[in-house]
Amino acid sequence: MFDGENVAGVTPDQLARRGMSRTFQNLQVCMNMSAIENVMVGAHLTLNTSLFAGMIRLPSLRRKDRACREEAQRLMNFVGVGKYIKSHASQMPYGALKRLEIARALAAKPKILLLDEPAAGLNHTETGEIDALIQKVAESGVTVVLVEHDMKLVMNLSDHILVLDYGKKLAEGTAEEVRRNPDVIAAYLGASA
Repeated sequence: MFDGENVAGVTPDQLARRGMSRTFQNLQVCMNMSAIENVMVGAHLTLNTSLFAGMIRLPSLRRKDRACREEAQRLMNFVGVGKYIKSHASQMPYGALKRLEIARALAAKPKILLLDEPAAGLNHTETGEIDALIQKVAESGVTVVLVEHDMKLVMNLSDHILVLDYGKKLAEGTAEEVRRNPDVIAAYLGASA
């Protein structure tokens, strides 16, 4: 359910139009583009993609492109990769690319942001940066749904946790409730319930 509607089977482009955006566990960055172009791609639903408008470079198209570039710069600064605004994506370190993906997802102006393993492959410092960024995104009014195996990150960030074990719901509640749940302890720590 999303905004009171069943969205099972709804295509990704329709979900994006409704206000849902996501990142992927494995990087989905266009390495043949600049960092800022990667973020601008996230705003594609708001841009004029008319062939005719592009061919004659309508003033309204140029204004919209300029505004899109400015918003992409703002988002890059927001996620902490502003120093890469003039860089090619292939020149960025892995941790910065993870945050670049979040900037691209935010460019779609989502109501809800799905993050799939945003800390995967990150070191302790980078994980801390992702933690702070996710909090900042949530404080901006975007609902964040986090799929993550880093339990410290999950427990630190989450207002509500749903624990799955092989696709089956194991527990649900606050971090404290989940932390004390014997089924969660048995499944994830190997202790007997």
